[in-house]
Amino acid sequence: MSEKINTKPFILHSDFRPSGDQPQAIEKLAENLTDGLAHQTLLGVTGSGKTFTIANVIAQLNRPAMLLAPNKTLAAQLYAEMKAFFPENAVEYFVSYYDYYQPEAYVPSSDTFIEKDASINDQIEQMRLSATKSFLERRDTIVVASVSAIYGLGDPDSYLQMMLHLQQGAIIDQRQILAKLAELQYTRNDQAFQRGTFRVRGEIIDIFPAESDDRAVRIELFDDEIERLSLFDPLTGSSFGAVPRFTIYPKTHYVTPRERILDAIENIKKELVSRREYFIKEHKLLEEQRISQRTQFDIEMMNELGYCSGIENYSRYLSGRNEGEPPPTLFDYMPSDAILIIDESHVTVPQIGGMYRGDRSRKETLVEYGFRLPSALDNRPLRFEEFERLAPQTIYVSATPGPYELEKSGSEIIDQVVRPTGLLDPLIEIRPVSIQVDDLLSEARQRADKNERVLVTTLTKKMAEDLTDYLDEHGIRVRYLHSDIDTVERVEIIRDLRLGEFDVLVGINLLREGLDIPEVSLVAILDADKEGFLRSERSLIQTIGRAARNLNGKAILYADSITKSMEKAITETNRRREKQTKYNEEHGIVPQALNKKVGELLDIGQGANQKVKANKQRGKMAAEPTALYNAPKNAKEYQQQIKKLEQQMYKFAQDLEFEKAAAIRDQLHQLREQFVFEN
Repeated sequence: MSEKINTKPFILHSDFRPSGDQPQAIEKLAENLTDGLAHQTLLGVTGSGKTFTIANVIAQLNRPAMLLAPNKTLAAQLYAEMKAFFPENAVEYFVSYYDYYQPEAYVPSSDTFIEKDASINDQIEQMRLSATKSFLERRDTIVVASVSAIYGLGDPDSYLQMMLHLQQGAIIDQRQILAKLAELQYTRNDQAFQRGTFRVRGEIIDIFPAESDDRAVRIELFDDEIERLSLFDPLTGSSFGAVPRFTIYPKTHYVTPRERILDAIENIKKELVSRREYFIKEHKLLEEQRISQRTQFDIEMMNELGYCSGIENYSRYLSGRNEGEPPPTLFDYMPSDAILIIDESHVTVPQIGGMYRGDRSRKETLVEYGFRLPSALDNRPLRFEEFERLAPQTIYVSATPGPYELEKSGSEIIDQVVRPTGLLDPLIEIRPVSIQVDDLLSEARQRADKNERVLVTTLTKKMAEDLTDYLDEHGIRVRYLHSDIDTVERVEIIRDLRLGEFDVLVGINLLREGLDIPEVSLVAILDADKEGFLRSERSLIQTIGRAARNLNGKAILYADSITKSMEKAITETNRRREKQTKYNEEHGIVPQALNKKVGELLDIGQGANQKVKANKQRGKMAAEPTALYNAPKNAKEYQQQIKKLEQQMYKFAQDLEFEKAAAIRDQLHQLREQFVFEN
């Protein structure tokens, strides 16, 4: 793709050495990758240190890697862990940057067209740009991604063509630099210096790179020569020193050279003529008028501004692809020798397979009724077979691998059942359904007295809500995790559970894969004998595993009969428990409680125009931690406090509580004045 500038090796930081099943798993995984094996599975139980094993494999082979997680919460957890293991290397985060997304759609039955509506999280957009930059520039890169990685991204060839290379001593006119920055979609703003903008003061140009969070570059010109290049803190203005060269990357992945836009316009015009002829022939005059009007408006915008709303629907022409060819994705930015690790593969692999079909049916309706040209169908996520072709050497990681991974891996399934800590799988008890609510109340009180936590999983949203109300009325500190809660808030709820802000967390299908909460000593599964997706063998093993990180781990299954799924899950859990017990006896290991530090998983700001749900009647169980705004000690603390206050202000404004919003606005003003005065 491009010549790598940085060839720094991976340096793993950890207070622990591999133990238990980890050494043989690391050796086998690394050996298979070196031998060129395409697929293998790491079957690792909860708490066996799968992430640590993978980190050791990456460090040993010294190859770039992409970790695919099934959702943003687990991606955030993985990102935090990898960041701690590799603080000196490039650990990046690549997930969907939408806080809210409503795709354009047409409902023929009611003749309703829904416009695309989206709210982009500025910080995640910066992290996505940083991820592709690291893949292009550095060998020591780990990108933690969600299935967003299989969605179309800008063409890497266009992206690389558009870069602005700056070098000390280079002869370049100031106007040339400014024109190039405009091409890269940077905007001039001499007042508010923020990401993706530049400012000009005489012969000095300051640029805040789109992929940077805390560093800006200053170009000092003398005549038409770059006299000095330096990096500085855009908040405080303090200098980080001079650099000999610097590359400015485009503000967005979708930037396209002017000549390619003009070529695309010609191809769009040809397709429009063909589509209009088709609609006239079929006597669909409304659709013919609709496609003409919409497409001609888009062509005009692209010609004048270089982009238009919904430009991604013309990605086939902008990236120079033929009909049906896969779109460029994050995989196109990845080095050829990278390793792909699919975490919780039994969930992630089916997700990858399902994305294309859902997107296709919505787009076909838009094309059929004249809202989009047929070429819009090529703006899509990868098909599963395309993903298989693009995927490099792959490690599937799961405690319960699915049939696809087992088939692909063949005999290369590496067991990691023994935990280095000696912790055993939870004891399982079966109790009758008739007493489940009162029995759970009694168990929750016992756990709360010991400063331990409880996870409860129900079958329906209604039952989860009723149970939460019941426990709350009886003095239990409880919260409810449901699908309406956004990613950031979900991460904060889990963090609050660990910190002891409450004792019981109730959920439906959100308390399974990868949730790392050592404080949880009890998992209660209500209606465990209702066979189905939420009570399948895999779901039960995963849910029971949430208590496997605690010394007193126990799982209570409330059931009146034992289903096949329950029987298999109990048998597998007991097998793992016996193997761990035998290992502990042979090596004289006494199980030790995990003392995992509670840190910020990921500091992602919630968008200003986040969609606030109207039904906030569960205020007593709100997931927002109380913030104390003491005087910030440094620039980083200042930024975090500003961000938290702004989030609160926007939230109050959206709830029409303008007095509270105004009070926080005044606080913000005071905080800014205080920081400027002290610095």
